[in-house]
Amino acid sequence: MTDRPSLARLDLNLLIALDALLTERSVTKAAQQLHLSQPALSASLARLRAHFNDPILARQGNSYELTPLALRLAEHTSTALDSARRVFESQAEWSPADSTREFSVYGSDYSFATVGRAACAIASERAPGVRFRFMLHTPAVIDDVENRLRSVDGMMIPHGFLTDLPYLDLWRDRWLIVAAIENERVREGLTLEALGELPWVFTYQSRSAFTSASRQLQQLGIEPHVEAVVESFLALPHFIAGTDRLGLVQAGLSDSLLGSGDVRLIEPPFDATPVLNALWWHPVHGRDPEHTWMRGIFAEAAATLSAPTHG
Repeated sequence: MTDRPSLARLDLNLLIALDALLTERSVTKAAQQLHLSQPALSASLARLRAHFNDPILARQGNSYELTPLALRLAEHTSTALDSARRVFESQAEWSPADSTREFSVYGSDYSFATVGRAACAIASERAPGVRFRFMLHTPAVIDDVENRLRSVDGMMIPHGFLTDLPYLDLWRDRWLIVAAIENERVREGLTLEALGELPWVFTYQSRSAFTSASRQLQQLGIEPHVEAVVESFLALPHFIAGTDRLGLVQAGLSDSLLGSGDVRLIEPPFDATPVLNALWWHPVHGRDPEHTWMRGIFAEAAATLSAPTHG
């Protein structure tokens, strides 16, 4: 026997109230978000406090702070709410042309500017009511990827970061080195020696966020002097133009980066491992016909991509 309350006796509307309270940390603001009166939401907070035997919101001076339990709940509440929405939004028969579904996908600005843009273009022709929400992944998201993917539709990220999840290979790309137009050290090409002497801008640099090419540099015995880390590939030219810095970027972004006229792209002086991009998702979405349709759109979009060659 268990003394835990039966799910049938719980008011799932309290989950909506809890999510708003944890987000806003204010009864007044949460009530405004939900278009409820303040007394109605205060009553919900009282029921939540009784259920959890915890204040949830604790007054600190003129404001409220989340209790330790509330901080733990915040990690799961939005996921649970999104999952509940998916359950009740599901339909026995689904027509893309009539759908207003939103597909949410994690990725980098590189994946958004390439296959994400192409997928939106294809979907807009066949399902004008469907929309995509593209969200930047972070090291914290990748570290908790299995839980995060329960409440979103997928993550676009190359092989080498995720395991034990279903995936769809999308497109293959290659690495180029970004340098300023006026950088004299690269005018006649690059050498391995120069890679170790010149400063760098890395796009990611942590245990779970990195690029395969930056790891490859270290495997070649080159320890790059990193002057800046920016979690954006499209921002690289702003940190490299007018300096001696170098950066690594996928060839698929060549046109976007060269548009400024301030940087050039150079073939690396080593055999850089290609990038194999993929769409990953949680097994819970495997039999969802809407998700299957979305995967097909991304497969079509990837087929339209090719890595341009710039030297």
